Amino acid sequence: MPENTEPKRTEISALGEFGLIDHLTSEFPIHHEATKKAIGDDAAVIEFPKDEQTLISTDLLLEGIHFDLSWMPLSHLGYKAVIVNLSDIAAMNAIPRQILVSIGVSNRFPLEALEEIYTGIRAACEQYKIDLIGGDTSSSAAGLAISITVIGSAKNDDIVYRSGAKENDLVCVSGDLGSAYSGLLILQREKKTFEANPNFQPDLDNYEVVIGSQLKPKARVDMVELFKEKKITPTSMIDISDGLASELFHICKNSDCGCSIYEEKLPIDIQTAQVAEEFEITPVMPALNGGEDYELLFTLSLDDYEKVKELHQIIIIGHISDKKDGINLINKAGQSIPLKAQGWDSFRKE
Repeated sequence: MPENTEPKRTEISALGEFGLIDHLTSEFPIHHEATKKAIGDDAAVIEFPKDEQTLISTDLLLEGIHFDLSWMPLSHLGYKAVIVNLSDIAAMNAIPRQILVSIGVSNRFPLEALEEIYTGIRAACEQYKIDLIGGDTSSSAAGLAISITVIGSAKNDDIVYRSGAKENDLVCVSGDLGSAYSGLLILQREKKTFEANPNFQPDLDNYEVVIGSQLKPKARVDMVELFKEKKITPTSMIDISDGLASELFHICKNSDCGCSIYEEKLPIDIQTAQVAEEFEITPVMPALNGGEDYELLFTLSLDDYEKVKELHQIIIIGHISDKKDGINLINKAGQSIPLKAQGWDSFRKE
C-alpha cells in the first residue's frame, strides 16, 4: 500500500491553552540579565539599570490585511512579526530586549502551523538576542492574528525622537529602498497567475533580493551600535515602514521643518529597478511609497559629515530646510517636485 503523504495534523485543543503555551515556548533561552522572570507566572519581571529608560512599542498583524498566507510561509511570518517591532525600537536609537507574543488562531490551523510560526519567532529572538517573556493565545472566529509588544532600553541622552531635525541637517537612510514593495509586486503577480492556472510553477530565481526583503526583512539594530561606535547621535529618526515619503512627512511635521531629497541619491537595488521596468513604473515610486523596507530614515547635524562621509552604511539623500520651503524631491533634471505621502495606510479605502 502507498505511504500516507498527508502532513501531520494535531488539533490545538488536544493540548489546551496552558499546554499549548508550554509546548511553544519551552525552548526559548534568556539573553538579558534584566529579565528577572519570563514565562510561567502571572506577569513577567524586568529590571533595567537605573540610568536607562524603558521603551515600549506594539504591532498587530492581521491575515488578509498585513499578510497573505498563499505566499507567506508561517515561519517567515513569525520572524517578520518580530522584526517589525524591533525596528520601532531601533528607530528610537535604543536596543530591543524583550517581546510578548499574542496569537489569535482559528480551528483551521493545527498545532504544527503554530509550531512553524514560533520557529520563526525563535529564529528572530536568537539572531537579535531577544527574550520572549510572555503573551497570550486565543481561539479566533476566522483567520490568524499576531500581536507583538517589544520592550527596549537606552540611556536618556541617547534616545532619538522624530522632533529634533534642524535646518541644514543631513537627511540620511540606512540602506536600499523599494525592495520590499517590489517583492510584493512579484508575489502578487505570481499568485494571480497560479489562480488562473493551478499547474503554473512560479520561477522566482531572478527575484531573490526583492522577495527576501518582503518575506524576511532586517531590523537595523546594527545602526544603533554603529551610531554608538562612531559617537553619532541622530537629531531625528524613524523607521521606513510606510514608505520614505510618508516618513519624511512625519519627521518634518514633528520637527516643524521642510526638506529636499535628491532622486539621484536614493539607494535603489538593481533588482528593484528591474522589477520597476517589468511593471512599467519608475524605480523612484517603490522607493518613495512602497513601505516595509524597515530601513532607518534619520537626520544628522552637518557637523557630523566628516564622521559619516566614508561610511557605506549611511547614505545621505538630502537636507532639512525651512518649513516654508515644503517637502520636495529634486529629480535628475534638477526640478523640484513637491512630495505627497502615499505610503501604506491600513484604514485607507482602495
